[in-house]
Order: sequence, then C-alpha cells, then structure tokens
Amino acid sequence: MQTLKTILGEGFRIFFLSAGLYGVFTGVAWALWLLAQDGTGWSPLNVDVPQMWHAHEMIFGYATAALGGFFLTAVPNWTNTPAARRSFLTVAASLWLLGRVAMWFSGTLPAGVVAICDLAFIPILGLKIATQLVKRPKPQNLMFLAILFLLWVSNLMEHLDWMDVIKDGEARGLRAGLFALCAMIVILGGRITPAFTRNAMKRDGAPEEQWPKSNALVEKATVVTSLALPVLVLLDLDAWLPALVAILLGLLQGLRLLTWRGTWAWRQPILFALHLGIGMLGLGLVLWGLAELGIGDEIAALHFVGIGGVGGMTLAVMSRASLGHAGKPLVAPRLVTVGYGLVALTAILRWWAAGLEGDGYLPFMALISLLWALVFMLYLIALWPTWLKPRASSNS
Repeated sequence: MQTLKTILGEGFRIFFLSAGLYGVFTGVAWALWLLAQDGTGWSPLNVDVPQMWHAHEMIFGYATAALGGFFLTAVPNWTNTPAARRSFLTVAASLWLLGRVAMWFSGTLPAGVVAICDLAFIPILGLKIATQLVKRPKPQNLMFLAILFLLWVSNLMEHLDWMDVIKDGEARGLRAGLFALCAMIVILGGRITPAFTRNAMKRDGAPEEQWPKSNALVEKATVVTSLALPVLVLLDLDAWLPALVAILLGLLQGLRLLTWRGTWAWRQPILFALHLGIGMLGLGLVLWGLAELGIGDEIAALHFVGIGGVGGMTLAVMSRASLGHAGKPLVAPRLVTVGYGLVALTAILRWWAAGLEGDGYLPFMALISLLWALVFMLYLIALWPTWLKPRASSNS
C-alpha cells in the first residue's frame, strides 16, 4: 500500500512508469500480431484494424503518458504552484488506463464508447495545467495548451472516422497527432537541451565562449513551423505545402544542433540523448517531407519520426526527470544508456526495412517491435527504484 501511495504521489512516478510498461506491452503485442500474420504465432489483439491500433497507441497511448508525467512535474516548478494531489493523479492515471483498455477492446465495444473513454485524459490533463499556468501566464508556456488541444483534435478526428461521421479522419488524425508531439518536443527541446548542456559545461569549467548558443531567428522559425505543420495536415491541404514545412522544420533542427555543442555532450549519455533525439526528429521530418514529394517511403519516414524522434526524446527526458526528481545523481544507468542507442537503432532498422520483401519481412518487423519493447524493459529495470522509493535527501 505504501508503495502504491509513493507511485501515485508525484506525476513523474505514475506516468513515466506507465509509459515504460506500455512501451513494453505495445511492442510485444504488435510483434505477436505480426508473427500471427506469418502463420508462426498467435495474437491477442481484439481490434478491427490492428495497424491502426498500433499507430494510435504509440501516439495517443504511450506518448500521452510521457506528456502527462512531464507536465504534471514541470508546470508546478514553472509557476511555483503546488503539485497535483494524489487524488487527482489517481483519477488522471485511471482515465489514461481506461482509454488504453477501451482501445484494446475496440473490436467489440461500440465506437462511441471507445471514443468517450479514449478522449477523456487529455482534457483533464490540460485543465489541470491550465489552472497552474494562469498563475504566471507566460505565452511561451501557454502555447503548450494549444498543442495539447491540437493533439486532442487529432485523436477526435480518428474517432469520428471510426464512427463514420467523417471520411479520411484516421490518416489525417494520426499524422497531425504525431506532428503535434513533434511541436511539443522541438519547442521543449529548444529550452532544455542547450540549457542542460550549458549547465554541464559550466560545472565542468568549460570557457563561456564554448557554451551552447541559440539563434533567436532560428528559434522563432522553429516555433512557427512546428505549430503550422499539424494544422496544415489537419486542414488536408495540398501535400507539397506540409511537405515543405516539414523539410524546413527538420533543417532548422540541424541548425540548432550545430550551436548546441553536441560533440561535448557525447561524454554524458543522459545529456547526449537529448541531442540525439532532436537530431533523429529533424532527420525524420526531412525524410517525411521528401516522401510526400515522391522521394522515399512515407510510412517508413513516419516510423523514423515516431521511434527515433518521439521515442528517443521522451526516453531521454523521462529518464533524466525521473533521476532528478527522485533526488538521484544525473548519470544514466548503463541499461538506460544502452536503451538510448537501441531506440535510435530501432528507428534506422524500421526505415531501412521498408525495402524488404518476401518471407522474411514480417519476422523482421516483429524483431523491430521487440527491440522497441526491449528499450523500455531496460528503462524499467534500471529506473524502477526511482519511482517506487521516496525521494532521496539530496541531488548531486
């Protein structure tokens, strides 16, 4: 009972733990389904369109848990307001889990019931952080509420399609939801990656002229393009327009990294993982934009963005925040460091596998899915004590 109280005592504990558990679950479940299509296994999936469950749950299941943990931990620090109480965290976590259960049984439950259950979590999360953000209403923080709204609308589009209310909502909703996550990551990444690198270099005695720098024009362009991309996808405009915006956004990530001293951060995996996540995200956006223009495979590019960018960056942030807020030294455990590399490898392999054909295709895809599950199994094994035990007395 005391362990459960501890887990439900802080947002990062319950939601970062949930994200890790769900990362393992979805990876294994999807691998079983793939092997079942090859006639070599059995699948427990109970959904009408398994491919859409897989894509939906990566964006609106795993990633929303990671967002919940981050915002419920970071926003009280930004606004100097009390953190969410255990009662709220219990309700919020229950609603997140209810959505996952509803999606798992979406093959038998009425589509409207699934929608109500799945759409409940983001509004209560948004309402909670809005009540905190209004205490210190800074535009650079309030924009995250707009991104959460975009994420919720994207999910709504999918459900309206599944309920036969609109057409083509599924494809647009998935892509817009993924790009809303990208907007969240590139904006937050623009704050924490150079700041954490600068702090580490300062502690290490590096000269100030070597510290990371951010270009104001590049940062403004990044914010504008990152917010525009999911909106353009939702509006279903000509493919070339969001494609060019995605390419521009991806290139901007490269420009940012050039001045953020990633080569120095290499010596600290927990820090370098942030640079790697931004880099994978930027490259993935360029690949997707090119695919929309007819150069490359669009689904492979989406996976590169989702696995390497969103997966890599959320893993980096969750592991760092878990250690920091539990009062542990900010040094990545060895298993987590391996996970940083594996998630990047998984993204590369999934992108490369788009050209595979023949009998080996499905087993190889299952292997990729199991690699994703392995990443989060390593994360869970290494960080389990940080969520289950009370905060340490000091943080080095």
